[in-house]
Amino acid sequence: MASVIEIELKNLVTQEEFIRIKNEFSLTENLFIEQINHYFDSPTFQLKQLGCALRIRKKKNQYELTLKSPAEIGLLETNEKINEQLANQLITSGELPEGEVKNKLRQLSLPLDNINYFGSLTTNRAEINYKDGLLVFDISSYLNKRDFEIEYEVADRIIGERIFQELMNQLNIPIRETENKIVRFYNAKKQYLSGEKTNDNSESN
Repeated sequence: MASVIEIELKNLVTQEEFIRIKNEFSLTENLFIEQINHYFDSPTFQLKQLGCALRIRKKKNQYELTLKSPAEIGLLETNEKINEQLANQLITSGELPEGEVKNKLRQLSLPLDNINYFGSLTTNRAEINYKDGLLVFDISSYLNKRDFEIEYEVADRIIGERIFQELMNQLNIPIRETENKIVRFYNAKKQYLSGEKTNDNSESN
């Protein structure tokens, strides 16, 4: 179990830009590892409204429960290793296991008994050390969508922003406003549900 401050710089890129930067760092396909994020919130998205995010990440048949909450700089990550049984319990019933994450939710007065599973996002990820941080290459698939993203995880935001901007400039890739994966997933989920309702209405007319 651990709580850490997360400072991430993110940039959504096109597939062509992603291939270009991947080639720049000579990344081969065997360096990419699959991980699956399962996302949770209350039916009214109380966590999202407060800038929080709750997920289970499955990677190499290991499971980690994570709560992200706002911090003075970046986000505070509360992480807890769980087993497959507890992961499935949360997915199927919304029942949170006792531990650091549940305690943090209590401290923040966030819902404990009204947690719903909203779906999953699969990412193929490669990571390399780059200057003062960790450079991350992500290909994410969710709800019939696929996007490409470069992340730079750093300890100092100001230094990290300078290095990240220099790298993007070097590769002629513009910096784009980029939301977190969970926000992109929720936005896609809302569009998906809206499309379902539209189809239902059209069928009934």
